[in-house]
Amino acid sequence: MSAVIHIESLTDSFCNYLKFEKRYSPHTVLAYQRDLTDWQLYLQEQVGVSLLNEVKPVMIRSWLASLKDKGVTARSLVRKISTLKSFYKYLLKSGQVDASPMAQVTTPKMGSRLPAFIKEEEALQLGQLLATTAEDWKGLNTKMLVSLFYTTGMRLSELIQLRESQIDLPRAQLKVLGKGKKERILPLTKEMVELIGSYREQKKGQFDSDQDWLLLTEAGKKLYPRYAWALVNKVLGEATTVQQKSPHVLRHSFATHLLNNGADLNAVKELLGHSSLAATQVYTHNTIDKLRAVHRKAHPKG
Repeated sequence: MSAVIHIESLTDSFCNYLKFEKRYSPHTVLAYQRDLTDWQLYLQEQVGVSLLNEVKPVMIRSWLASLKDKGVTARSLVRKISTLKSFYKYLLKSGQVDASPMAQVTTPKMGSRLPAFIKEEEALQLGQLLATTAEDWKGLNTKMLVSLFYTTGMRLSELIQLRESQIDLPRAQLKVLGKGKKERILPLTKEMVELIGSYREQKKGQFDSDQDWLLLTEAGKKLYPRYAWALVNKVLGEATTVQQKSPHVLRHSFATHLLNNGADLNAVKELLGHSSLAATQVYTHNTIDKLRAVHRKAHPKG
């Protein structure tokens, strides 16, 4: 390996390799090229290095640390590390280097993306909007979908598959079949019991059908995901400021609001049908923020 190989010349040959041999898209090749150019500039301007054999693992770690200090996200750092790993893999394959300094560079853990949820005051606004929804079948389905998602925390797939036989109104509960065919019992509020009872009665008069599915479209067919998503998306857009407007947002809101109001984490885990507590702990983010706010407001040294 020559001691006078400039990184810049190798970057050009690497990008040609990605373009012509790997057949990467121009957009992807450009992203690799930008990452490598930024890295070269740092080495030249901050470390005074431009030759391949002068690059040490500590210099790469220093570059990544400088990016983190500038506010670059963990996701972007992971991408830049991936770029350098691919670059050195190419150099190893082509015999330009004997070892990769990237073997001593660790990839930072990606932070969990916090689930989107509606504010508690927006949940009240949502209830007020549903109270004025048209009494046609689409309006009734909107009420049922939003109310069931928010009061039970069910997944979309679970609600779509919900059958009449799974509803136990006298006991104010329903049974769902979750992931891994695991059954769980979900309690119903008094209002939800009344809404389901009313819906079932109107369904009998609306459709001449012996289908066991709880929710039906205007055509009397089993509800399907896109139909449910569209109704929830529309009403969330009218009553809330949340950017994501999917049924899952209501499931997230169900969990977050329960925890904010003192619910036990293990109880929420069971209601959501999570197999591990770690999956439920993501919903404690807002609870912790709320406790911090209370502490700052109430504590004399907050």
